[in-house]
Amino acid sequence: MPNTYRLSELVWPRPAAPSAASGWFETGSRALAILALAVWVGAGVWQSDAGEPERVASDTPQAATPKTKSSAPTAEYMVAAYGGMPYTYDSQVNLKKAGQHDFSAEPVAWRGEPFIDPIYYGVRVLRWFGEGRTGTMLDFTHSKTIAELQNDAKFKGLLNGSQAPEVAKLNDVFKRLEFSHGHNMLTLNGLLRLANLHPRLSPYVGLGAGINLPHTEIQLQSDKRRTYEYQFTGPVVQALVGLEFRLPRMSYFLEYKFSFASYDVPLTGLDGTKIGLFADLYRQAMRWFSGEEPAQGRLTTELASHQVIGGLGVRFAVRPAAAATP
Repeated sequence: MPNTYRLSELVWPRPAAPSAASGWFETGSRALAILALAVWVGAGVWQSDAGEPERVASDTPQAATPKTKSSAPTAEYMVAAYGGMPYTYDSQVNLKKAGQHDFSAEPVAWRGEPFIDPIYYGVRVLRWFGEGRTGTMLDFTHSKTIAELQNDAKFKGLLNGSQAPEVAKLNDVFKRLEFSHGHNMLTLNGLLRLANLHPRLSPYVGLGAGINLPHTEIQLQSDKRRTYEYQFTGPVVQALVGLEFRLPRMSYFLEYKFSFASYDVPLTGLDGTKIGLFADLYRQAMRWFSGEEPAQGRLTTELASHQVIGGLGVRFAVRPAAAATP
């Protein structure tokens, strides 16, 4: 895809081709318009609540406010969705197939195309404990990594049974090299809220670990079949820092995430099932149990990514346990 669509470079820019200038202007205008709308809505809510302290429970019925309407951090659940922009570092790709391939290629540059279908998105479920200072989060992120196959790379080792060229274009070797229906990451995270900047502004940090569930699309020029299926490919860790803007029942949040994913990809030469993720993973598990080796070898790499996200969540107060009857 042309550089116009590499929207991750809005945050980590690379030199753009002159012909892409109009595209960058259009991209920047859209991003600024979305940001301005969010700021305008948030400022209106902030102003309407200025000078109104959080209500506290008292013996007077009129002064009591249900906990579900409070915007102060407390024990609660939140269900949220978000979008954003990733940047993935260049990496080294290794491919091994007994008697045929044993080579490495680097650097392999990756693009994310976060606003092109399928877009970058994420969903999460949070649970805050006690006074809302510590919590846990189950976080699913759908990103993309698509190799820049038009770029040159340095090769070492054996390719098609012969010495690999020292330098070649990636598309001389690979027909496909991407996780475009998902550089998918599922993580369980611990969260900590820091001191509030304002009754409605809560900074937080988090750390988590989980698994990669990408949709692999890889094919060498010498292979007749592609690998095109959902797979489990290894572990992932992530760290995050964010800022939550709390309304009575909802929250906006802005967040920076860093993820590091280790990939060990079985190249099966198979298309995925029509059912999708769970059927593909079941089929992979059956291959593991049978000891079947992937027909076209294995590809390994490590993907380190910056991600800037923004989202919206709906909060639910934790219901206190019913008092025991004497």
